[in-house]
Amino acid sequence: MSRTPSGPRMTIPVQLVLRAMLAKPTQEMYGLQIGQESGLPSGTIHPILARLEGLGWLESHWEDVAPHEEGRPRRRYYRLTDDGAERARIALAQATTSVTALGLNPRPARGMA
Repeated sequence: MSRTPSGPRMTIPVQLVLRAMLAKPTQEMYGLQIGQESGLPSGTIHPILARLEGLGWLESHWEDVAPHEEGRPRRRYYRLTDDGAERARIALAQATTSVTALGLNPRPARGMA
């Protein structure tokens, strides 16, 4: 697997997460959405999201809701930074083992299939 300068190791799961986020690069997404779009489980995507945020490729924030009123836990929303979106595009283009070469694609968004 390749590593971009000052970027993450471009494993297949990292590529799937980046592709899911690049589908709508300015849209905020929460973990479960990213998991559904990428086809990866929560335990796989959250460490990737943390690494990407640490590199400055993503920014995140907790939603401002009361969990007891919503009947669910608060969601953490992630969004690609402008620089992160550009770096992600470059990194995916340079990946030596690509998702598309393996015939893998993120799951289509609901209503997009």
